[in-house]
Amino acid sequence: RKRTADHMVLAKRVAPHVHSFIEIDFTRIARIRQRNKAKWAEQGNKVSYTAFVAWAVAKALQEFPKVNGTVSGDELILRGNVSLGIAVDLDPGLIVPVIRDADELTLVGISKRIIDLASRARERQLKPDEIQGAPFSITNPGVFGTYVGMPIIPEGTAAILGLGAIEKRPVVMEVDGADTIAIRSMSMFSLGYDHRIVDGADAARFLARLKELLETFPEEAA
Repeated sequence: RKRTADHMVLAKRVAPHVHSFIEIDFTRIARIRQRNKAKWAEQGNKVSYTAFVAWAVAKALQEFPKVNGTVSGDELILRGNVSLGIAVDLDPGLIVPVIRDADELTLVGISKRIIDLASRARERQLKPDEIQGAPFSITNPGVFGTYVGMPIIPEGTAAILGLGAIEKRPVVMEVDGADTIAIRSMSMFSLGYDHRIVDGADAARFLARLKELLETFPEEAA
């Protein structure tokens, strides 16, 4: 607990925190998950919403290198590959194992990596290099029903994405030129970012691209 507290205090003291928010429609992904559930089960796999998000984040970070960077002294280091930190609740405590080269993995590959890392994290079997070196992190308090949060950016990283609960809500949509109210599976995301590295416009463009990738997720990628 003390190590966590010291890290959080350092992170808040060093990085100027800014948060931006966006709402994302998960209705398409919910249908894809339902359609492929049996196939994944036969493969011994269960693809979570977090895996879809990690897949989309890995794609988006390739287009927005600042959001995949870190500060070292007076230098800004932009990573050529994508390593994602995935927060795992240890109840009590928290640890953030890292998915290396996430941009090279398929959706199912990312899902298997998340399951493996989370399982070994809870069994206290992670190696030191498996919890280091991720410029971008994802945390999902939404699994406990949280609408949205403003997580602290881990020290040495550019940004952290907070996932809110996915809930069915009435949404105003335009169909054939007319407004209508539909029931959609919606979630609010927050992006906390280090303002030394990422400006608000960069964050907004990144979130917009992430929204596009998730709402138009290709069926064949499942």
